[in-house]
Amino acid sequence: MNKNAPLYDVRKIVDLKDMLAQSVELYGDKAAFLIKEKTGEPYSPVSYRQFGNDVNAFGTALLTLELKKERIAIIGKTRYEWYISYMSVVAGVGVVVPIDKELPANEVKNLLSRSHATAVIFSEEHKETLLSLRNELPELKYLIGMDELASNDQVMSFDILLKKGREMVAAGNKSFILATIDPEILGILLFTSGTTSDSKAVMLSHHNICYNLESMCSMLEVVPEDVFLSVLPLHHTYECTCGFLCQIYRGSTVALCEGLRHILKNIQESKPTMILVVPLMVESFYKKIFAPANMKKLKIGLKLSNGLRKVGIDARKKIFKQVHETFGGRLKMLISGGAPIDPKMLKGLQDIGIGCVQGYGLTECAPILALNRDVWYKDESAGLPLPGVDVQIIDKDEDGIGEIIAKGENVMLGYYENEEATKAAIIDGYFHTGDLGYLDADGFVIITGRKKNVIISQNGKNIFPEEIEFLLNRSEYIVESVVYGKTKPDGDVDVNAKIFPDYEKAKAEVGEEPKQIEALIAQEVKKINALLASYKHIRNFEISETEFEKTTSKKIKRNRA
Repeated sequence: MNKNAPLYDVRKIVDLKDMLAQSVELYGDKAAFLIKEKTGEPYSPVSYRQFGNDVNAFGTALLTLELKKERIAIIGKTRYEWYISYMSVVAGVGVVVPIDKELPANEVKNLLSRSHATAVIFSEEHKETLLSLRNELPELKYLIGMDELASNDQVMSFDILLKKGREMVAAGNKSFILATIDPEILGILLFTSGTTSDSKAVMLSHHNICYNLESMCSMLEVVPEDVFLSVLPLHHTYECTCGFLCQIYRGSTVALCEGLRHILKNIQESKPTMILVVPLMVESFYKKIFAPANMKKLKIGLKLSNGLRKVGIDARKKIFKQVHETFGGRLKMLISGGAPIDPKMLKGLQDIGIGCVQGYGLTECAPILALNRDVWYKDESAGLPLPGVDVQIIDKDEDGIGEIIAKGENVMLGYYENEEATKAAIIDGYFHTGDLGYLDADGFVIITGRKKNVIISQNGKNIFPEEIEFLLNRSEYIVESVVYGKTKPDGDVDVNAKIFPDYEKAKAEVGEEPKQIEALIAQEVKKINALLASYKHIRNFEISETEFEKTTSKKIKRNRA
């Protein structure tokens, strides 16, 4: 690794419209997307030029509906029409509002109402929900169906609008093509994950996102030859910025995954070089590769590989060819975000020649705040702050741990129609993340937990539940856990845990009896306590019979656990 490696060269972009125009000019007939018309069919390419033309056509058609400067929502699974819709809205029509496709009807209604959406572009599975909500949303004028064959009084057809737009552009209509963008004002409205009541509407500008794109691509090398497999939901700013806009910016290709159960098949078909992942996926890949049945052969390979690397020879791709072929033969990097990963897993993948780095982001930061580089990384860290972003630690405790705050051009404009929350979150230009951690000697961000989750003992010690949960979840008999504080009559606080066991493995080990399973988990808790300072010891625990309730981004709702 090279601590002093220079940043990669990146081109300047003013706004997302400018970004797309530059990329169409630079990459023309190269594949921007690999898509499938139907499940199971081979991938077919969509060029940068075709994508640019489709965006111009659809944007032109949207302007005929008098949607200039309006809020337009998109809800649906990852598909080519989603990409067209997003870029058409932001590149000359109005404000795009991506909505989580997993939300129930009442939450969809709430977010459409709160965003004052005038139109919704949707896929077929949301049609009935949106039709039922229409009369309750007086501001909602248009429903545009990605799967509608014809337009009627209730729903407009995406394909017919696209065809109409093409005809208008061919006839010389340049209303969309010549539309100007103000990169400093609201262009993207994103809802944070959580229940309807506590989700916030984050206002991002084109400049926020363009700054993020330039900065993160200066830290990680992304080139036109790269193919990314898109597996995460597009409404989420992590996937949208880092798994769609980044690729269009850098001239690489996005291959659409048909769903998580098709991921290995799609990897074989698309032969990606990079995949944006969440920790659960890293864990799944790691367990598949380092399964007990493979360990004897892997250990021999690792010994040989490590010996060769000491003398400057990297033969990992050859030595572990069978593993690489399973992942398409070209996979060079997994980029993970959303939660911490066991450093052992990151190192294991790196040792066989699959790069794997973590990043740290929040919707309010468009989204990346810190990122490990491909040439300079630490597996236990969330990464280095983006160039030009000032990350500081405030209100430090005796161990130097405090709240992470950040100031930079990627920080949001504020929360939509929520001045009080904006003033609480952005103070003197610094966004207060609510995350706790510290900066190490090299400037890497180390996250220890969430401010709102911290447990404070009677003698003022800070206990971070996430640290203890991380250790618990490493047990082969524990799927997930929630650690919390419980105040005793004397005013002191006990560390308690609620644990959802891996029942299949536990029963295979000790049998079906609940008492036996509880005793097994007690032994695991005892092992964890041996690794912790005494004031952090888990004093009590209870067994959960079911998985914990989660947000759609798969984060545990701690208040419901």
